[in-house]
Amino acid sequence: MRYFYTADDIRAAEAPLLASMPDGALMRRAAHGLATAIARELGTVTGKTVCAVVGSGDNGGDALWAATLLRRRGAGAAAVLLNPEKTHQKALAAFRKSGGRIVESMPPGTDLVIDGVVGISGSGPLRPAAAEVFDAIEKAGIPVVAVDLPSGVDVQTGAAAGDHVTPALTVTFGGLKPVHAFGDCGRVELVDIGLNLAPSEMVAFDAADVAARWPVPGRSDDKYSQGVTGVMAGSATYPGAAILCSGAAVATHSGMVRYAGSAAAEVVSHWPEVIATPGPASAGRVQAWVVGPGLGTDETAAAALCFALETDVPVLVDADALTILATHPELIADRRAPTVLTPHAGEYARLAGSPPGEDRVSATRRLADQLGVTVLLKGNVTVIAEPEGMVYLNIAGQSWAATAGSGDVLSGVIGALLAAGLPPGEAAAAAAFVHARAADASARDPGPAPTPTSASRILAHLRTALGSIL
Repeated sequence: MRYFYTADDIRAAEAPLLASMPDGALMRRAAHGLATAIARELGTVTGKTVCAVVGSGDNGGDALWAATLLRRRGAGAAAVLLNPEKTHQKALAAFRKSGGRIVESMPPGTDLVIDGVVGISGSGPLRPAAAEVFDAIEKAGIPVVAVDLPSGVDVQTGAAAGDHVTPALTVTFGGLKPVHAFGDCGRVELVDIGLNLAPSEMVAFDAADVAARWPVPGRSDDKYSQGVTGVMAGSATYPGAAILCSGAAVATHSGMVRYAGSAAAEVVSHWPEVIATPGPASAGRVQAWVVGPGLGTDETAAAALCFALETDVPVLVDADALTILATHPELIADRRAPTVLTPHAGEYARLAGSPPGEDRVSATRRLADQLGVTVLLKGNVTVIAEPEGMVYLNIAGQSWAATAGSGDVLSGVIGALLAAGLPPGEAAAAAAFVHARAADASARDPGPAPTPTSASRILAHLRTALGSIL
């Protein structure tokens, strides 16, 4: 499990170390990790040339110390000082003593650039002088290693409002920050510098975390104990939503799937193991409901949503049901059983009254707290917030899941996990992880080159994705 920390968290954890260690010792510890990562990036240090672009403060000091250490190992080292009067003086003295050169612009033959312009306390785009330097670096095709975060990118949101650095690698210290999930950071390496950080309330699951939570039937399990998932989705206009959502619940090892709605015949023709009825009243007992994909927004759809929300089992609300809920938020006002909403940005705006904006974590938390439900905000980085609780990030690393019907598949997976008894935040996080992996597997089948995918192909690769995890 990966934990993410705010800049304030990191500064608070650094304070006791800075107070107890000799002056500059923590910076040199960070620089040693940075230099080691750069050396791996270079492959061979001797004979290579690095150039640090140095701003004021500790971030520039880290870059200068790393360049110094590489210089001592046989690399050529240069530095562009953007603000010479505010350059870290001890780091600069060590750099000069090692034979490093101060230059006005990037030396010819530079193999790698170290971005040491601003750190976690910086904000806003690159200033003109820095922007000019990095524009030349980009045009020359020189790879960049960013110190802690790419300069010009917001540490909390990952947003870049103007000129910014686009690195091949970002080396960060102590703990990951939200920018490393949301920003264009290239590969990210975390260097342990000895910070005493408690587990945070913002996490990202790894495969092992998903495997530890995924419901695997035991010797004494039967179809009921594995979870009965109810699905109210699809319509005469959108029968495919019912097929995708029900099929995803089946593929997720739900013990039983009960479908209730007008697409019963189509669902059974694709998934004969599904028990289908024309409406929820005759569906039988379920342990979680999925409501909304392709359902429409008419009175029948509204009645289906009301039926589910009046039960005492977990309910996942998606797509058309979110549109209904946006005009009738009172439907979930006093609900005690777990409720999960899965909006995309447009649906979020209808629910919240405004778009999520750049700070997707704060926006998702705000809506979860306001409504008292778990909210999954879809995106390349999916954000899941529990009311006044944990935030889970799922970093897809690609956008293959951004295709029509893909959300219907995700809803079916979450519903099956809710029926199996997983807490709502963990169910949503585990489902998002597997869904993203299935989308990636779909894009890479049948060959190594990614190809356009579809919701049906993502559904078909759910079992493949699970097999790679369990």
